Amino acid sequence: MKAVVLEKACKAQELIVQDVPIPKVKPGWVLVKIKAFGINRSEIFTRQGDSPSVKLPRIIGIECVGEIADPSDSSFQKGQRVVSLMGGLGREFDGSYAEYALIPSTQVYPINQEMDWVELAAIPEMYYTAYGSLFDTLMLKKEDILLIRGGTSSVGLAALQLAKSVGATVVSTTRNKNKVELLKQHGADFVLLDDGDMKAQLPTIFPKGVNKILELVGTVTLKDSLSMLAEKGILCMTGILGGEWVLDNFEPMRDIPSGAYFTQFDSGENFKEKLLSDLFHHISHYQMEVPIAKVFPLEEISQAHIFMESNSANGKIVVVNR
Repeated sequence: MKAVVLEKACKAQELIVQDVPIPKVKPGWVLVKIKAFGINRSEIFTRQGDSPSVKLPRIIGIECVGEIADPSDSSFQKGQRVVSLMGGLGREFDGSYAEYALIPSTQVYPINQEMDWVELAAIPEMYYTAYGSLFDTLMLKKEDILLIRGGTSSVGLAALQLAKSVGATVVSTTRNKNKVELLKQHGADFVLLDDGDMKAQLPTIFPKGVNKILELVGTVTLKDSLSMLAEKGILCMTGILGGEWVLDNFEPMRDIPSGAYFTQFDSGENFKEKLLSDLFHHISHYQMEVPIAKVFPLEEISQAHIFMESNSANGKIVVVNR
């Protein structure tokens, strides 16, 4: 089969597709014929050598959609449409940058949707992360005012779409003035140009702050975002688009406003199959259209990574197997 095997940290241009054996099926695992998968920022980090827990060589890729090629001893049927994401895929065992993947049967979930493979591939990690952050962790309601820090990221755009589907008021941020109109076109009620210190901007719109914040930029903006929480407000930190994983000079007693709440959502640590099911139902119920930035064949995986690193994608980057 064709696969992208990461043997050492490298540049995007150095990613190549090579021929490797199709994995042999074993008890407790199923063989999935991969139809398509989305590109994720964490895979960029892994390729650059910034994921020390990933042992190389490794076929990377943390999500995929496809069909059961061999159900092994599971209850799946050959040809059944499925999705898989996180849980060690592409990190602890070989992942989705390939034509086939051998995945634990407990980490493969049936899809009862008739969407095409490209649209399906854009949903799992991006929308699951956004949906879980908003409705499981932030407990978003129609009457809430939500600030999305990092609004033009793929998860930020998905969160904007999901939040507007239930009628919440959304303030999205971007560092690029050329993307202000993009966010407005996607439904943002207010767009703020992120200069790293936005506490002075927000009072012109909401002088008492906002009651829900989705922090996607990370440690470099976290303290500033916390300062914009209204009383009893909740900040959910979900992404790290910039900066380090560890935050220096963070004083919880000073930096978390009194009476406010600081939490996080990790799509890999506490995966909930029901949440994934609820997500697909939500997308169908609200007739949401998934924003797809660009589609690449597996043979152009290096170009897909280059495009991701350009930060010009206004939606999900999807790779397909021909």
